[in-house]
Amino acid sequence: MTGFHSPLPRPTPTHAKLADRVRELRSALLQVPATFALIWRADHGGAIALAVLTALAAVLPAGIAWTGKLIVDAVVAAGKGQGAPGHVTELVLLELGLMAASMTAARLLGLQRELLRARLGNVVNERILEKALELELRHFEDADVYDKMQNARREASARPLSLVVQAFSIAQNAITLGALSALLVRLSPWSVLVVVASSVPAFLAEARLAAASFRLNSWRAPEGRRLNYLEWILTRDSHVKEVKLFGLGPLVLGRYRTLFTKFYDEDRRLAVRRMANGVLFGLVSLAAFYAMYAVVASRAARTEISLGDLTLYLAVFRQGQAAVQAILTAMGGMYEDALYMTNLFAYLAIPTGGERARQPPPSIVPPSVPPSVPPRGRPSRIELRNVSFRYPSREGWALREVSLVLEPGEKLGLVGENGAGKSTLVKLLLRLYDPTEGAILYGGVDLRDMDVADMRTRIGAVFQDFVRYQFTAAENIGLGSPDHVDDRPRIEEAARRGGAAAVVETLPQRYDTVLGGWFEAGQELSAGQWQKLAVARAFMREGAEVLVLDEPTAAIDAEGEHELFERFRALAADRTAIVISHRFSTIRTMADRIVVLKGGRVEELGSHRALLEKNGRYAHLFRMQAQGYLD
Repeated sequence: MTGFHSPLPRPTPTHAKLADRVRELRSALLQVPATFALIWRADHGGAIALAVLTALAAVLPAGIAWTGKLIVDAVVAAGKGQGAPGHVTELVLLELGLMAASMTAARLLGLQRELLRARLGNVVNERILEKALELELRHFEDADVYDKMQNARREASARPLSLVVQAFSIAQNAITLGALSALLVRLSPWSVLVVVASSVPAFLAEARLAAASFRLNSWRAPEGRRLNYLEWILTRDSHVKEVKLFGLGPLVLGRYRTLFTKFYDEDRRLAVRRMANGVLFGLVSLAAFYAMYAVVASRAARTEISLGDLTLYLAVFRQGQAAVQAILTAMGGMYEDALYMTNLFAYLAIPTGGERARQPPPSIVPPSVPPSVPPRGRPSRIELRNVSFRYPSREGWALREVSLVLEPGEKLGLVGENGAGKSTLVKLLLRLYDPTEGAILYGGVDLRDMDVADMRTRIGAVFQDFVRYQFTAAENIGLGSPDHVDDRPRIEEAARRGGAAAVVETLPQRYDTVLGGWFEAGQELSAGQWQKLAVARAFMREGAEVLVLDEPTAAIDAEGEHELFERFRALAADRTAIVISHRFSTIRTMADRIVVLKGGRVEELGSHRALLEKNGRYAHLFRMQAQGYLD
């Protein structure tokens, strides 16, 4: 199981080149406008409300600080008989009003952020899922694309709003700092520079750690997937039999612990660095505050400034420090959020559209003008012309120079060893991939020139690895035709024709029974019962012109197999059918002609009788299997 080995050593953030850092920063900043666009599309009214509340919350601290100074000076003046006590009360009530407004603005900001978080999280998740629908099979089989998807999904609910909130925080604290600076300059111009200078080192350290955190989590994507897979092995019913039989638990759990410990150690080292930086630069800020405190206190002692000025200065200097630190912290957080947003936008930018119909039709189509769309309602001729296919990132050919013709209504059997190319041929027919060379034509039209959704509605299929939907029994059948998933009479008829009606009758709530073990009160079925539902699903697609049966009897006993043959005969009566099976009894019963594939090439082609008379590979395999039944 070499797949669990640790990857090659990765470069540490300290070794990153300056040019790479600059490119990383530029790339992060480019994500900011796109993220704001997401916010605007999600809830532009909420975005406006957030901006207004942020501005209001920004100016109130300076007003509160100035009112506090006036209160102290008024108290001192009243004590000397130079002011009216009622004025002090008026100022206190004014500060109360400002504090109430500040508290209300803060609460409304929190509410608005939560509402916007929910709206934005849903919008981003929908964008991710919409993109997933656009992806082709080759994307899902590409580890790099899968990692991009997982990285995007992991941060989708938090990062976009966090970036915008950080941006508003920068604006809010900048406004606050501007108002406070106007008050500080009046007392000590140097104070503004000290406030800013004492906070910059902490910002630089935090930004560096933010980049390190991003790179760490991005590098982890493949290993994180491996961690999830190890957990899946130990927690899913599909694996429990082999886990217990072969005693795999300690081995898999040990690898899980090793990987988790590696993650924990990396997180711990980063957390310790953050803590050490926080303490160090916190002390720097504290020292700057008390140095300026001593200077201003001595000025107050020499009566160069009033007691109110001293009170104002202390409040404003500390608030100014907090505002600068908040700005710089928000900038570091915004930088980190923007780095993570590159994952989302990189995923959304994955090129798709390979399944769209080509325009104009290729020259391989005969010169006589072909129909742009084959007529519906009856099967058309299927032709493979010198079809070759090689999977992305693989060197060998999965199919090589395959040429076949299926006449309308013909039943074709595909046999061959594992890896011979049977399933690959079906993937090409379904346009899950396009041929690397050659072409597949349906009714004289290249599949690449047909609308892929229209083309797939013409095909019904039962796959060996059929999906077990954790939905109701009715939905498991009805999903064969999504437009009719609520059409109970049609679903019941499909269940009857597909042999699943008897299975449904045994369920507690019949068609309304939730199947599978993922959710509460779910009813688990045997493999054969699940397969009967999958067969019934194929009967939902009444307009299908082509039927694909990929190991249709793999999970069914001999008696059920005979019954299923009869149902398949009825289903495929007026349709073209392609049958893949390792059971030669299935092939000889269903197929008019049989293709023997070996190494991606057509080795033999003919009827069952003709291939037996040829005494080639098919005859050898058939007699070997038949002998096994006799023995």
